[in-house]
Amino acid sequence: MKTLPTKLSIEFLPGVGASAYTRGVRLPPTPRAPRLNLAARIVSFYASVTGTAVLWGALRGHANILMAAGPLGQQGERAAQLLSSAALGVAMGLLLVLLTRELQERFAWMRMLHNEFRHLLGPLSRREILLLAAASAVGEECLFRGALLMHLQALLPGSLGGVLGIVGSAVVFALLHIGPGVRFLPWTVSALGMGLLLGVLCVTMGDLLGPIAVHFTVNLLNLQDIVRRQMPA
Repeated sequence: MKTLPTKLSIEFLPGVGASAYTRGVRLPPTPRAPRLNLAARIVSFYASVTGTAVLWGALRGHANILMAAGPLGQQGERAAQLLSSAALGVAMGLLLVLLTRELQERFAWMRMLHNEFRHLLGPLSRREILLLAAASAVGEECLFRGALLMHLQALLPGSLGGVLGIVGSAVVFALLHIGPGVRFLPWTVSALGMGLLLGVLCVTMGDLLGPIAVHFTVNLLNLQDIVRRQMPA
Protein backbone atom coordinates (compact mmCIF):
# COMPACT_ATOMS: atom_id res chain seq x y z
CA MET A 1 0.00 0.00 0.00
CA LYS A 2 1.43 3.36 -1.02
CA THR A 3 1.64 6.14 1.56
CA LEU A 4 0.67 9.67 0.63
CA PRO A 5 3.35 12.32 0.96
CA THR A 6 3.01 14.38 4.12
CA LYS A 7 4.03 17.64 2.37
CA LEU A 8 3.04 19.00 -1.01
CA SER A 9 5.61 20.67 -3.13
CA ILE A 10 4.76 24.21 -4.29
CA GLU A 11 5.13 23.01 -7.88
CA PHE A 12 1.90 20.99 -7.51
CA LEU A 13 -0.09 24.06 -6.41
CA PRO A 14 1.46 27.05 -8.15
CA GLY A 15 -1.21 29.54 -7.19
CA VAL A 16 -1.58 28.65 -3.53
CA GLY A 17 1.87 27.30 -2.91
CA ALA A 18 3.74 30.28 -4.38
CA SER A 19 1.78 32.84 -2.41
CA ALA A 20 2.23 30.85 0.79
CA TYR A 21 5.92 30.56 0.07
CA THR A 22 6.35 34.30 -0.48
CA ARG A 23 4.44 35.00 2.73
CA GLY A 24 6.64 32.65 4.66
CA VAL A 25 9.96 33.82 3.21
CA ARG A 26 10.88 37.52 3.42
CA LEU A 27 12.59 38.43 0.18
CA PRO A 28 15.15 41.26 0.12
CA PRO A 29 13.97 44.48 -1.59
CA THR A 30 15.00 45.04 -5.17
CA PRO A 31 18.09 47.26 -5.10
CA ARG A 32 17.73 50.68 -6.70
CA ALA A 33 20.42 52.67 -8.38
CA PRO A 34 21.67 55.43 -6.04
CA ARG A 35 20.34 58.87 -6.91
CA LEU A 36 21.97 62.10 -5.83
CA ASN A 37 19.59 64.56 -4.22
CA LEU A 38 19.43 68.20 -5.26
CA ALA A 39 21.79 69.41 -2.53
CA ALA A 40 24.46 66.88 -3.50
CA ARG A 41 24.16 67.80 -7.18
CA ILE A 42 24.48 71.50 -6.38
CA VAL A 43 27.60 71.00 -4.27
CA SER A 44 29.17 68.58 -6.77
CA PHE A 45 28.63 70.88 -9.75
CA TYR A 46 29.95 74.05 -8.14
CA ALA A 47 32.84 72.20 -6.51
CA SER A 48 33.94 71.18 -10.00
CA VAL A 49 33.53 74.80 -11.17
CA THR A 50 35.68 76.04 -8.28
CA GLY A 51 38.27 73.34 -8.92
CA THR A 52 38.45 74.36 -12.58
CA ALA A 53 39.01 77.99 -11.57
CA VAL A 54 41.81 77.07 -9.12
CA LEU A 55 43.49 74.89 -11.76
CA TRP A 56 43.21 77.71 -14.29
CA GLY A 57 44.88 80.09 -11.83
CA ALA A 58 47.58 77.55 -11.00
CA LEU A 59 48.43 77.14 -14.68
CA ARG A 60 48.90 80.92 -14.82
CA GLY A 61 51.18 80.74 -11.78
CA HIS A 62 48.61 82.26 -9.39
CA ALA A 63 46.67 79.49 -7.66
CA ASN A 64 45.34 81.80 -4.92
CA ILE A 65 42.55 83.26 -7.03
CA LEU A 66 40.85 84.77 -3.97
CA MET A 67 43.47 87.53 -3.95
CA ALA A 68 44.81 89.57 -6.83
CA ALA A 69 48.44 89.07 -7.75
CA GLY A 70 50.89 91.48 -6.20
CA PRO A 71 52.26 92.36 -2.76
CA LEU A 72 49.91 91.12 -0.03
CA GLY A 73 51.15 93.30 2.81
CA GLN A 74 51.02 92.32 6.48
CA GLN A 75 48.59 89.73 7.84
CA GLY A 76 46.66 92.36 9.77
CA GLU A 77 46.29 94.49 6.66
CA ARG A 78 45.02 91.53 4.65
CA ALA A 79 42.47 90.66 7.34
CA ALA A 80 41.22 94.25 7.45
CA GLN A 81 40.95 94.34 3.66
CA LEU A 82 38.96 91.11 3.53
CA LEU A 83 36.60 92.26 6.28
CA SER A 84 35.99 95.57 4.55
CA SER A 85 35.41 93.79 1.22
CA ALA A 86 32.89 91.43 2.82
CA ALA A 87 31.04 94.27 4.55
CA LEU A 88 30.93 96.33 1.36
CA GLY A 89 29.72 93.29 -0.58
CA VAL A 90 26.85 92.59 1.83
CA ALA A 91 25.80 96.27 1.75
CA MET A 92 25.84 96.33 -2.05
CA GLY A 93 23.91 93.06 -2.16
CA LEU A 94 21.19 94.45 0.10
CA LEU A 95 20.90 97.55 -2.07
CA LEU A 96 20.52 95.39 -5.19
CA VAL A 97 17.79 93.33 -3.52
CA LEU A 98 15.94 96.52 -2.58
CA LEU A 99 16.28 97.70 -6.18
CA THR A 100 14.84 94.37 -7.36
CA ARG A 101 11.81 94.74 -5.07
CA GLU A 102 11.20 98.28 -6.33
CA LEU A 103 11.37 97.16 -9.97
CA GLN A 104 8.96 94.33 -9.21
CA GLU A 105 6.43 96.81 -7.86
CA ARG A 106 6.73 99.02 -10.92
CA PHE A 107 7.09 96.69 -13.89
CA ALA A 108 5.01 93.70 -14.97
CA TRP A 109 7.95 92.06 -16.76
CA MET A 110 9.82 91.85 -13.45
CA ARG A 111 6.88 90.13 -11.79
CA MET A 112 6.56 87.79 -14.76
CA LEU A 113 10.25 86.90 -14.48
CA HIS A 114 9.82 86.21 -10.76
CA ASN A 115 6.94 83.83 -11.46
CA GLU A 116 8.82 82.12 -14.29
CA PHE A 117 11.71 81.35 -11.97
CA ARG A 118 9.28 80.14 -9.31
CA HIS A 119 7.82 77.70 -11.84
CA LEU A 120 11.26 76.69 -13.16
CA LEU A 121 12.88 76.06 -9.77
CA GLY A 122 9.94 74.39 -8.07
CA PRO A 123 9.84 73.92 -4.30
CA LEU A 124 13.16 74.35 -2.52
CA SER A 125 13.91 73.71 1.14
CA ARG A 126 15.78 76.24 3.27
CA ARG A 127 18.85 74.02 3.17
CA GLU A 128 18.72 73.80 -0.62
CA ILE A 129 18.33 77.58 -0.94
CA LEU A 130 21.29 78.19 1.35
CA LEU A 131 23.47 75.67 -0.48
CA LEU A 132 22.49 76.98 -3.90
CA ALA A 133 23.16 80.59 -2.90
CA ALA A 134 26.52 79.84 -1.28
CA ALA A 135 27.82 77.32 -3.81
CA SER A 136 26.86 79.41 -6.84
CA ALA A 137 28.37 82.56 -5.31
CA VAL A 138 31.70 80.90 -4.56
CA GLY A 139 31.90 78.80 -7.73
CA GLU A 140 30.86 81.48 -10.22
CA GLU A 141 32.97 84.23 -8.67
CA CYS A 142 36.04 81.99 -8.59
CA LEU A 143 35.54 81.15 -12.25
CA PHE A 144 34.46 84.48 -13.74
CA ARG A 145 36.24 87.02 -11.55
CA GLY A 146 39.02 84.96 -9.96
CA ALA A 147 40.16 83.07 -13.08
CA LEU A 148 38.72 84.65 -16.24
CA LEU A 149 38.93 88.33 -15.25
CA MET A 150 42.48 88.01 -13.93
CA HIS A 151 43.53 86.09 -17.03
CA LEU A 152 42.15 88.76 -19.36
CA GLN A 153 43.56 91.53 -17.19
CA ALA A 154 47.06 90.15 -17.59
CA LEU A 155 46.83 90.30 -21.40
CA LEU A 156 47.10 94.10 -21.57
CA PRO A 157 49.16 96.53 -19.49
CA GLY A 158 47.73 98.98 -16.98
CA SER A 159 44.14 100.14 -16.98
CA LEU A 160 43.48 98.63 -20.40
CA GLY A 161 43.93 95.19 -18.89
CA GLY A 162 41.49 96.05 -16.13
CA VAL A 163 38.86 97.19 -18.62
CA LEU A 164 39.35 94.08 -20.75
CA GLY A 165 39.03 91.84 -17.71
CA ILE A 166 35.91 93.56 -16.38
CA VAL A 167 34.06 93.75 -19.70
CA GLY A 168 35.17 90.37 -21.04
CA SER A 169 34.27 88.44 -17.90
CA ALA A 170 30.92 90.24 -17.65
CA VAL A 171 30.00 89.35 -21.24
CA VAL A 172 30.83 85.67 -20.74
CA PHE A 173 28.96 85.72 -17.41
CA ALA A 174 25.87 87.12 -19.16
CA LEU A 175 26.07 84.63 -22.04
CA LEU A 176 25.99 81.78 -19.54
CA HIS A 177 22.86 83.28 -17.93
CA ILE A 178 20.57 82.88 -20.92
CA GLY A 179 17.23 81.37 -19.96
CA PRO A 180 14.92 79.02 -21.89
CA GLY A 181 13.06 81.64 -23.90
CA VAL A 182 12.92 85.32 -24.82
CA ARG A 183 11.01 86.06 -21.60
CA PHE A 184 14.28 85.45 -19.70
CA LEU A 185 16.14 88.16 -21.66
CA PRO A 186 15.90 90.68 -18.76
CA TRP A 187 17.71 88.13 -16.60
CA THR A 188 20.56 87.99 -19.12
CA VAL A 189 20.77 91.80 -19.29
CA SER A 190 20.78 92.05 -15.49
CA ALA A 191 23.53 89.42 -15.39
CA LEU A 192 25.61 91.64 -17.69
CA GLY A 193 25.14 94.60 -15.37
CA MET A 194 25.89 92.45 -12.33
CA GLY A 195 29.02 91.12 -14.01
CA LEU A 196 30.30 94.63 -14.67
CA LEU A 197 29.59 95.69 -11.08
CA LEU A 198 31.28 92.62 -9.60
CA GLY A 199 34.25 93.05 -11.91
CA VAL A 200 34.75 96.65 -10.84
CA LEU A 201 34.50 95.61 -7.20
CA CYS A 202 37.04 92.83 -7.71
CA VAL A 203 39.58 95.07 -9.45
CA THR A 204 39.07 97.91 -6.97
CA MET A 205 39.33 95.84 -3.79
CA GLY A 206 41.85 93.32 -5.10
CA ASP A 207 40.09 90.22 -3.78
CA LEU A 208 37.05 88.01 -4.37
CA LEU A 209 35.44 88.26 -0.95
CA GLY A 210 33.45 91.37 -1.90
CA PRO A 211 32.00 89.89 -5.13
CA ILE A 212 31.22 86.62 -3.34
CA ALA A 213 29.39 88.52 -0.60
CA VAL A 214 27.34 90.48 -3.16
CA HIS A 215 26.50 87.36 -5.13
CA PHE A 216 25.55 85.34 -2.04
CA THR A 217 23.36 88.08 -0.55
CA VAL A 218 21.45 88.65 -3.79
CA ASN A 219 20.97 84.95 -4.50
CA LEU A 220 19.92 84.07 -0.96
CA LEU A 221 17.31 86.79 -0.51
CA ASN A 222 15.94 86.54 -4.06
CA LEU A 223 15.66 82.74 -3.92
CA GLN A 224 13.84 82.96 -0.60
CA ASP A 225 11.42 85.48 -2.09
CA ILE A 226 10.86 83.42 -5.26
CA VAL A 227 10.04 80.27 -3.31
CA ARG A 228 7.90 82.11 -0.75
CA ARG A 229 5.37 83.90 -2.94
CA GLN A 230 3.67 84.04 -6.31
CA MET A 231 3.48 87.61 -7.61
CA PRO A 232 0.37 89.08 -9.26
CA ALA A 233 0.67 89.60 -13.00
